[in-house]
Amino acid sequence: MSRTDGRSYDALRPISIESGVQRNPEGSVLYRCGGTTVLIAASVSEGVPDWMRDTGRGWLTAEYEMHPRANPERKRRDRQKGRIDGRSSEIQRLIGRALRASLDFEKLGERMITVDCDVLDADGGTRTASITGGMVALAIALDRLRATGLVKKGVLREPIAAISVGLVGDHPMLDLCYTEDRDAEVDLNFVGTPGGAVVEVQGTAEGAPIPRDRLDQMIDLALGAMPELAAAQKRILSSLDIDIERLLP
Repeated sequence: MSRTDGRSYDALRPISIESGVQRNPEGSVLYRCGGTTVLIAASVSEGVPDWMRDTGRGWLTAEYEMHPRANPERKRRDRQKGRIDGRSSEIQRLIGRALRASLDFEKLGERMITVDCDVLDADGGTRTASITGGMVALAIALDRLRATGLVKKGVLREPIAAISVGLVGDHPMLDLCYTEDRDAEVDLNFVGTPGGAVVEVQGTAEGAPIPRDRLDQMIDLALGAMPELAAAQKRILSSLDIDIERLLP
């Protein structure tokens, strides 16, 4: 089945990761995949929420927001409405859960990491781009902590990445752009590891229920993309002279 951009059904959109785009955060990247661009910052602060105090463990949380012109028509900022909308709230919880799965909080110590994801341009896959790019920003921040002796080897359990996959015209497709996502019978957001472990699968049949074998095909397609996503993460980290092995057990 042909796709609007000429890709094969199992191909990722072109990925670009630019580091150091902000001066102040401990880790920051500009993550691009196709027409989607997300600015991501990982900020470290000493101390944890009250409910975690004196546990010796750290914490990570995430925030997600769309720029008003990330889409063809301007959207009001959440703060102008006085509350975060349901979609943004659900997405930032997913980003936080996904990135927390990569960390050993006892080795992080009593400090807090906040990952801010601001979507500058949206063409599908904004939440999965936020997770995959967020992993890079997080690794940069952790390496700064390691370099100053604040964390040790093993603070990172395993890197993670995320990708969308869907059933479009009864064909499984990887890394959906907006129009494919809009027309999909099923849209999944998949979070996993390069080694083939599953962190989270989030999805719904938009119309009729689908057979189990179709779901398995989509999950296999997403799992197959994890090594390529991990390689893109590793390339940008290597360009910064960050060896992710120094953070792993």
